[in-house]
Amino acid sequence: MKPRPPLLDPIAWRTVWVFAMFDLPVETKAQRRAYARFRKDLLEDGFSMMQFSVYFRHCASRESAAAHIRRMGLRVPAQGEVRFLTVTDAQFARIQVFAGKRRKPPETPPAQLEFF
Repeated sequence: MKPRPPLLDPIAWRTVWVFAMFDLPVETKAQRRAYARFRKDLLEDGFSMMQFSVYFRHCASRESAAAHIRRMGLRVPAQGEVRFLTVTDAQFARIQVFAGKRRKPPETPPAQLEFF
């Protein structure tokens, strides 16, 4: 069986989620400003807060996810560390959320319209 060209392979069109997880210092005023700026940049780029220092964003394709990761990677403050993780829509749907002793349903994926 011949492999399909990437554009015809349905897996290539799967949507993905990008997670940004970070530890940024906030000891000095300059560090707090850098933290706030980075957080604001994430929000302006379409990320939403999942937990403190964990943000996520839906992307229509792997290429779109890579572009957002590159863009946000350039905005990482000089001090601290940021990790980006991509997961498929199916993997994201399997998230289990627990709060206290009761289980919460995972967040509903946002209705998002993207133009190419």
